[in-house]
Amino acid sequence: MLFILPAIVALIAVLAIMPNFISTMKERGFVGKDMNKFNKPMVAELGGAVVFLGFTFGILSAIFLNTYLNLFNLDLTLIFAGFFTISIIVFIGLLDDIIGWKKGIRQWQHALFPIIAALPLMAVQISNPPISLPIIGLLPSEFLFPFGVISFGLIYSLIFIPIGVTGASNATNMLAGLNGLEAGLGFLIIGTLGIISFINGKMEALIFAVAILGALIGFLKYNWFPAKIFGGDSLTLMTGASIAVISIISDMEKIGIMLLVLFFVELYLKSRTKFQGESFGKPTKNGFLLSPKKKESLTHYFMGNKTEKQVVKQLLFAQFIVCLIVMVLFLLNTYQIIII
Repeated sequence: MLFILPAIVALIAVLAIMPNFISTMKERGFVGKDMNKFNKPMVAELGGAVVFLGFTFGILSAIFLNTYLNLFNLDLTLIFAGFFTISIIVFIGLLDDIIGWKKGIRQWQHALFPIIAALPLMAVQISNPPISLPIIGLLPSEFLFPFGVISFGLIYSLIFIPIGVTGASNATNMLAGLNGLEAGLGFLIIGTLGIISFINGKMEALIFAVAILGALIGFLKYNWFPAKIFGGDSLTLMTGASIAVISIISDMEKIGIMLLVLFFVELYLKSRTKFQGESFGKPTKNGFLLSPKKKESLTHYFMGNKTEKQVVKQLLFAQFIVCLIVMVLFLLNTYQIIII
């Protein structure tokens, strides 16, 4: 039960910091229009920074219990590597929130910058098993090239880890824009990964999961409809990086990919607009959200004679079904069938 402590610490930190942070952001002019409201109210931004602070306090509490009280037995190398990766991602997200891709950061840069954040994880030798591909089967542990032999571990660290961190970060950054959606989706996915990490005894991954979950719960108190603050790219990128980190250090890459199925749908829809499409709807005076004529996002398929809150709840329910299916397949130990 001690593993719940980082979540409690993260939750308390977010709840304590957020009210003053919202006031400060409004005073400093860090606000944005709530595009899904008819009167377009101005809402405080940069909420992802507080989520990161809460997460940081949660991780520090776990390190304290491990180092000074010997209550945990954690691999601090993995903890610090994962934390640094998430920290770099949050910095990139905050930079993007402040400058904005429309003003300074281009979309291709936005997509590739997370590769830098993968460097700490790439420097750690993570003993992940070889990958099994469809038709091809299990890949060998070593590959012979004209210039010598390269182990799969090296290929995994230099190629698959940056792809995973970059892919997950950008995926969670696409399906967003409605009150409570980003944090809600992240909570369900990371919650599922946390449960599986606990079952598998992957305690480093569990620490990351519970710390982030606690911070997200605190954030949802202020981000749920009607939102008092937006998370911004710092939140969405952090959520995606956290999914990648937890999946990688716990050898759950396949499960992590399966949990992101809704985001793959969003990737396809956004690719049709060369990633210029938005997830916003057309708000009406009576509080409903109508989808645009050209559907550019998965959110548009849930809109109609529904309020924003209803749209978000239905999307979260869809993600819950995905998480439930993945959990059942994991418990039956048959999730490999889907991948292979």
